[in-house]
Amino acid sequence: MSGTENVRRRRNVLAASVAAGVLLAGGGGVYLATTASGDGSGAAAKAADAAGPPPPLRLEGGSGGTDAGGDSRGGPGIAPGEPDPGGGPNGTVYTAKGPLPQGPSSAAVHRPEGLVTSAEVTRLAEALGISGSPSLVGEVWTIRPEKDGSGPRLDVSRKAPGNWTYSWYDGGPAGDSCLKGKACPPPGESKPSPGGTPLSEAAAKAAAAPVLKALGQDDAKVTATQVMNGSVRVVNADPVVGGLPTYGWSTGLHIARDGRTVAGSGMLKEPAEKASYPVVQAAKALARLNEDSKGTGPIGIGGCATDPPAAGVDGSGRPDTGAGREPAHGKPVSPPPPCETIVDRAAPDQVPVTAAVFGLAARDVDGERLLVPSWLFTADPKDGAPYTVAQAAVAPEYLKPPEKPSPAPTPTPAQPDGTAARVVESVRVEGDGRQLAVTFWGGVCSTYTVKAEEQPDRVTVRIVEKSDPERVCIMIAKDFTKTVTLEKPLGDRPVVDAASGEAVPRR
Repeated sequence: MSGTENVRRRRNVLAASVAAGVLLAGGGGVYLATTASGDGSGAAAKAADAAGPPPPLRLEGGSGGTDAGGDSRGGPGIAPGEPDPGGGPNGTVYTAKGPLPQGPSSAAVHRPEGLVTSAEVTRLAEALGISGSPSLVGEVWTIRPEKDGSGPRLDVSRKAPGNWTYSWYDGGPAGDSCLKGKACPPPGESKPSPGGTPLSEAAAKAAAAPVLKALGQDDAKVTATQVMNGSVRVVNADPVVGGLPTYGWSTGLHIARDGRTVAGSGMLKEPAEKASYPVVQAAKALARLNEDSKGTGPIGIGGCATDPPAAGVDGSGRPDTGAGREPAHGKPVSPPPPCETIVDRAAPDQVPVTAAVFGLAARDVDGERLLVPSWLFTADPKDGAPYTVAQAAVAPEYLKPPEKPSPAPTPTPAQPDGTAARVVESVRVEGDGRQLAVTFWGGVCSTYTVKAEEQPDRVTVRIVEKSDPERVCIMIAKDFTKTVTLEKPLGDRPVVDAASGEAVPRR
């Protein structure tokens, strides 16, 4: 294998920092989402193998806009601590300061695929200074501390993109003090830093370099401005994938004062290149970004809480014209000005764009996390630090609007004490027709009784639940059947569930 091929193979070990749990390893660090399973079921995943034009993409987690382009607002593209590009109710106008660069005419989406091997996990473990061999527990490769749980721990998802988390735990209280006092921290949780002066940015980057090299990210864009717990320097690395910079796909490493990596997260499989899509240039992408950043509209209480006073009312300042009459001096009545709130009159936030780079941004597409061709704009507000806004660059004819959210489920009816009412599943008539055996689902730690309200045309049954709020109980449901006796035989009267208001099936 040539040196170039070897480097490429090493780079395939990590660059997928977005798809398995929920961990933020550092400021603009890693977002892990369980929805991106890498099983190849998404439409975009199959684009490279399909004949003809690539299928449209449905970008999720953004604002959508009229062409479903969508920016990174509200989705994983916004790094923790960065402002909302939408600018709140007034909206935001991004203005380029200088000419915008030209980009390619087309670019490919990249998608995680494949499985992480034991050798890849071992290579990362060695770079982190962890000894031992990984074992597969379910779908996760793990190297865990032994005995009291103190020491380093590495967990890596077996499915691409191979999300990994690393932490160092120094052990909990000795003896049984954990049972008497505050709950012990779970294994894998880092011990708080003792404080002190953190490493310099240069020293932290140098300490992180061997790990990034093992991950194939030695060419990543690296920052180390963030400090946690007063003494831990956070190194964030945005990898290069397919020759393009990435956003929302980063690796985070926590470097202690002694240069040791004490925590981190990232991904261990570089996503594979898939279908290519025509892309728009930076100017059009910026216009779409501004269209998507118009704001949420007026909020709060302004000057329109009540209707304006009627004409002729004292203090209204408006003449009494009567029905169809004009005011004195024959001057027509001017219509009242439109009602405006303070928010209505506020101008959108003006934010300069000082740089634009063509790259790849992490987006959810048809339920899986992909790297999508995007323009990465550097916004530099007057009253804040610069931040990145990612706008999808895929041509609008290849984008589908996001699916409409499902309607909110009907809330479960409540009993007089505020607890959720139990819904009756079925009823069986027994004995002389006066006994009703009512079946329903409930918790194992509650007691239930059935009450019946008889009317000439129906019988309404209600499940009454009693539970002890001080009792610790496991959340397990089981089916119950309780009997209630009526004053008269049921006959052909329907049985109605008081919780749902619907007729209960007989069995």
